[in-house]
Amino acid sequence: MRDAIQINQRVRENAENLSAALESHMLSVFAPDARKELRRFSAGEAAELLGISASFLRKLHFDGKVPEVHTSPGGRRHYTASDIRDIRRVLEASAKTPGAYLKGRRAGDKVQVLSFLNFKGGSGKTTSAVHTAQRLALKGYRVLCVDIDPQASLTTLFGYRPEVDFLESGTIYDAIRYEDPVPFSAIVQETFFTGIDLAPAGLMLQEFEHETPRALMHNIQPPFFSRMAAALQEVESHYDVIIFDCPPQLGYLTMSALCASTGVLITIVPNMLDVASMSQFLQMSADLLDVVSNAGAGMDFDFLRFLINRYEPNDGPQQQVVAFLRQLFSQEVMVSAMLKSTAISDAGLTHQTVYEVDRSQFNRNTYDRAVDSLNAVNDEIESLLQTSWRR
Repeated sequence: MRDAIQINQRVRENAENLSAALESHMLSVFAPDARKELRRFSAGEAAELLGISASFLRKLHFDGKVPEVHTSPGGRRHYTASDIRDIRRVLEASAKTPGAYLKGRRAGDKVQVLSFLNFKGGSGKTTSAVHTAQRLALKGYRVLCVDIDPQASLTTLFGYRPEVDFLESGTIYDAIRYEDPVPFSAIVQETFFTGIDLAPAGLMLQEFEHETPRALMHNIQPPFFSRMAAALQEVESHYDVIIFDCPPQLGYLTMSALCASTGVLITIVPNMLDVASMSQFLQMSADLLDVVSNAGAGMDFDFLRFLINRYEPNDGPQQQVVAFLRQLFSQEVMVSAMLKSTAISDAGLTHQTVYEVDRSQFNRNTYDRAVDSLNAVNDEIESLLQTSWRR
């Protein structure tokens, strides 16, 4: 008779083996102690991000109006994200219309806080959140990413190892915990991606879920649904947009993010099982939001949108589900959908996004299709931000 397996020991062995394998994988992708670096962008990409033509960008260089950038032996210019930001500032300084090139907050505008969420894992929340953050940053917005998922996938995508770098401290938990919270600025990290800061996550975040019931019993103030918004007040003036990557559950962390948000993006994979799951999620959300609203939480959102994710346009059943959602929710379903793409999944194998990888590493048609899809989604989100600022 075989010995009985002690599940706690086996789970620990599996966890240790997986952690060692992931560490080995990361070391094979990135040198020890190396930080991620963002690639340079072609002149065509830079011009598209700046909203000008490639010929006008060349003329700016010819006239000496913008700083010179890295040039290949063949004479092609390549731009870092910092180069693009500097050129954007030069263009804004001479623009006839204020905000033509720097489209972020102006005096009197409130910070836009977006939550990407769904009850179901695998709906593309993190993928959507990180690509939106990066596209907005490349277009000149000051972005803060706040990872409130204890699994910390967003934190990992920015080149950190949560199980090592933030094992006991340094996460968003430190700023919202009930005992001796630290200033929010103390946990904000600069990232390799110009224009994006990060409030990281880690397993310690789960403590917030465990401690909140006791805090409610003892009436510790501010209550859980106000703690995130209160903590963000210290740093929000430094950013145009704050993006939450929420955990795949409707817990206290998600509720705290919702109560701090001005916009909500619910990701949905177009199949009926996911739609049925979302139906439950929406009902639970409504019930819980009623409770916190009655307790004094603000519930005023500028917009709520459903973002179709991992969409295959040639899949008949998916087309039917999308048509069903558009008929049901009308304009609350985003016009643009994020396509299912091997470019997105392949980039993820090295903890990268499509905006980070170089086009030459992929089949060009596959890459272009993925980028066009992501740009359409993220530019639609940008238009929602601009509308919220009444522009």
